[in-house]
Amino acid sequence: MKNSPYIPTRLDDTWKLGLWDVDVASPVLLGCLLGYASNSKLGLVAWVSGGIAVARRLARLKADKHPAFALHWVYWHLPVTPLTSMRVTPPSSTTRMVG
Repeated sequence: MKNSPYIPTRLDDTWKLGLWDVDVASPVLLGCLLGYASNSKLGLVAWVSGGIAVARRLARLKADKHPAFALHWVYWHLPVTPLTSMRVTPPSSTTRMVG
């Protein structure tokens, strides 16, 4: 039979911007935006280089960990706000052993 169905194998991949994951590329994009808003060449260079440094640090921190490591880190280390809270899980400040 020539009509073999195509089975996609990459449905659960993280979002990408070019070759980079979104969470790694976002500090560089934010640095570009803030550098452009600073309205000076020195500010642009400073913000973009700072964004690159943060992105490299984040990429090294994420290496050999779960693909959603950055999301998990944000959940456990940032305070609970309506933007970062999840309804299914308890707040990160509530920790107790069960069993």
